[in-house]
Amino acid sequence: MGEYHSFENVGAWQAGREFKNKIYEICKKFPKEESYCLSQQIKRSAISITANIAEGYGRYNYKENIQFCRISRGSTLETIDHLYTAIDQNYITQNEFENLYSLGRKLEWKINGYVNFLQNQPNK
Repeated sequence: MGEYHSFENVGAWQAGREFKNKIYEICKKFPKEESYCLSQQIKRSAISITANIAEGYGRYNYKENIQFCRISRGSTLETIDHLYTAIDQNYITQNEFENLYSLGRKLEWKINGYVNFLQNQPNK
């Protein structure tokens, strides 16, 4: 990565990448019977977080970018909901849940901050 502007420089994307990697790591603990259900669902929602930030960035239109960020925020909350399923089914510990929940909520905050930043750009 150089000094140019890119989606990789967006703090929300960076936080989303960290969250996604931790989700992938925790999925390794899920039972085999969840390979094609919860594990796939939570991975898809986590992938959607960063993918939508990147796609929105590439649109070069602040309104479209904001819409993709809103989708990303929705995917973040969907991933958190899947974490509730994982703890309810005893696939993860309370500590693992709390750590991931906290990361997810911080990510939501970062996405909100990015949306605010986009809305306040003078040359929209």
